[in-house]
Amino acid sequence: MTAPASQIGVRELRGKLSEVLRKVQNGESFLVVSRGAAIAELRGVACDRPTFRKAGALAGKMWMADDFDALPDDMLDSIEREPL
Repeated sequence: MTAPASQIGVRELRGKLSEVLRKVQNGESFLVVSRGAAIAELRGVACDRPTFRKAGALAGKMWMADDFDALPDDMLDSIEREPL
């Protein structure tokens, strides 16, 4: 269940737009009111954003076998064999 939206007046929204948008980006939602009546709701967009991996994040946590790229002899023979 989502948290109830905070109310914010139009005048206050104009003055704090960058701050409010940053909060929306972090998951908060706002109900924009004018003269006591709700006129809009601000909330984040639900979309699948690509997640970017940080280079080196797994350094020292993974290893690769010394023979990782060595092919078994039978497979190597079948690759190097002349076509029929």
